[in-house]
Amino acid sequence: MVMWVFGYGSLVWNPGFDYDEKVIGFIKDYRRVFDVACIDHRGTPQHPARTCALEKSEGAICWGAAFCVRGGAEREELVMEYLERRECEYDLKTYVDFYKEDDPLQAAVTGVMVFTSTPDKVANKFYLGPAPLEDMARQIATAVGPCGNNREYLFLLEKAMHDIGHEDDYVIELANEVRKVLGSPTGMKAKGMAKETRSAISASRVAHKSKSNVPTAHQLSSQPEAIATTI
Repeated sequence: MVMWVFGYGSLVWNPGFDYDEKVIGFIKDYRRVFDVACIDHRGTPQHPARTCALEKSEGAICWGAAFCVRGGAEREELVMEYLERRECEYDLKTYVDFYKEDDPLQAAVTGVMVFTSTPDKVANKFYLGPAPLEDMARQIATAVGPCGNNREYLFLLEKAMHDIGHEDDYVIELANEVRKVLGSPTGMKAKGMAKETRSAISASRVAHKSKSNVPTAHQLSSQPEAIATTI
């Protein structure tokens, strides 16, 4: 048995699970957007982060990485358990065709799973929807959560796309707008506030841990924690 997973966000640089093969390529008729809220990794319920989603767009292509997992049902189940914890903000699993650069007309793999999100604010509480570039940049520049800040997620994605040789103009434009925000007086103040928030989160973790050093059943049964970011 073989399972394929397509990553278009943090999975590109940080899959966090054991895989047998990583292939760079693209899927068709989708484009990368920053329309999904993250409230427990790179943001909080009070100040959600913006992370990647896929939006249907005829004729578009979205580059990323496909990961192959071989070894049978038990190994696939472990990977799925990990991904469902990590990608908890994504409410859909979509199956797509995956293409490689050397043959853009013939699918290299069919039935590749990708985590997607329902674009409806009523049906999906994590869907933020589109916003002006400047507004998204301010949100990304200031959001921070237990696993890091939102801007780092964006900058790592920008670098990852460069490293695989397929930069995303939308990601670059958004990242440059975030840099403008960070360079402004308001942005400098926001960075200080974000640092204070991160310190408060860390202090809360330490205080909680000191109450009990006995691991829970969930902690004993879970996989080693990776950097918990979204696809």
